[in-house]
Amino acid sequence: MKNRITTLLGLFVLIVAIGQQDDNTDINKTLNAWHKAAADADFETYFGLMTYDGVFLGTDATENWQNQEFRAFSKPYFDKGKAWNFTAVERNIYLNEAADLAWFDELLDTQMKLCRGSGVLKKVGNDWKIAHYVLSIAVPNENVSELVAMKKVSDSILTKKLKAN
Repeated sequence: MKNRITTLLGLFVLIVAIGQQDDNTDINKTLNAWHKAAADADFETYFGLMTYDGVFLGTDATENWQNQEFRAFSKPYFDKGKAWNFTAVERNIYLNEAADLAWFDELLDTQMKLCRGSGVLKKVGNDWKIAHYVLSIAVPNENVSELVAMKKVSDSILTKKLKAN
């Protein structure tokens, strides 16, 4: 009896692990296809891989794009046949217990050199969709002081404006 329980428990753990591996594979495919769609300027595929209410946070402090606004902003770039080209060089994926929500972080090779992407995906039907994405420019710690000095004036103006609202 004890051997049967141990065997069943082992099978359950294996099934869960395989399921999670399948989800990780599907999530990787979704993220890779999303980045490829941008590189190929494939507007429909790119936005088809996001949720209807998806959010994209860009590198500029003012870039908090809700899906419809992001579509409008991005359309001219896609129409010119040149959006952006991000390739993941490292990615970590995490799943909730129900395996219907995932979050991730990735290091990207981009035209801006190394960037960090992170976000949330939701399972919609059988498909993983990007619900929230954050893009950050990776700055070496030894260059932070220089960067802060470069953006001091514009950040001060924007901070004052935001606090006034």
